[in-house]
Amino acid sequence: MDRLDSMRIFVAVAEAGGFAPAARRLALSPPAVTRAVAAVEERIGARLLHRTTRIVRLTEAGTRFLEDCRRILAEIEEAEAAAAGLHAEPRGPVGVTAPVLFGRLHVAPVLFEVAGRYPGLVVRSFFIDRIVHLAEEGYDVAVRIAELPDSGLSAVRVGSVRRVVCASPAYLAAHGAPRSPAELAEHETIPFFQGSTPREWTFHHGGGRTGAVSRTETITPRARLIVNHADVAVAAAVAGRGVTRVMSYQAAAAIRAGELVVLMEEFEPPPIPIHVVHQEGRRASARVRALVDFLAEGLRADPALRG
Repeated sequence: MDRLDSMRIFVAVAEAGGFAPAARRLALSPPAVTRAVAAVEERIGARLLHRTTRIVRLTEAGTRFLEDCRRILAEIEEAEAAAAGLHAEPRGPVGVTAPVLFGRLHVAPVLFEVAGRYPGLVVRSFFIDRIVHLAEEGYDVAVRIAELPDSGLSAVRVGSVRRVVCASPAYLAAHGAPRSPAELAEHETIPFFQGSTPREWTFHHGGGRTGAVSRTETITPRARLIVNHADVAVAAAVAGRGVTRVMSYQAAAAIRAGELVVLMEEFEPPPIPIHVVHQEGRRASARVRALVDFLAEGLRADPALRG
């Protein structure tokens, strides 16, 4: 078995999380897969996998080797495709991750277009509300809604969203509209969070959405209805249960429909950028470039993501 085949087997084991599922994926016997990985480890002189009876985990050396194997195999595939005259037609698997609601509302429609445009691509989506480590978890592209820390990832900015406070017209008719963060203490609020304690709401005085902030104010919402998903918070606000604070894209449909009214815009923090990130930089494979380009074009055209 040559080195490239060994690399492909190692990548399959790492992505499948075990020798047996990798063997099924590759149509090989489990002993053949086990021998191939053992041969790689012996050749390079380092343990790549921690093996237990229930799970296989990458070692630190294995994580680095996995990233290198993926890059090398992608470059070989790219070279073969270019030599065959197929460079313009991306092929093979490509994985993308995004937050759950954002993925469902904004990323999924772009993926439908990608699948229609490039029948040779196998697009795998993973929508989850946590940071996915691309190299470790086997994904190529991520959509991140945050200020990005310094990292080795390539990033393309595609838009921004706001943190908006909103309530239904019926609620406001019955209770009045808060005119400042301090007045929220007089209202029913609907905070949403994913953790053990409610997240504080931070407001800015002096700069609004311009970023020229002179003072910040932080409050802890007092509520009788607390939820852990933004779409539930939006639904509760539409039902007149109180005032909520969500990302602008999460409430965009209800705002457009007149079911929610945005409040206290002058106290909003600066908008939060949206980026499409990937690992491969300028040497990205055709399939990663195709996905990044489609996401960038589709998300930039979305009016809900213009801050």
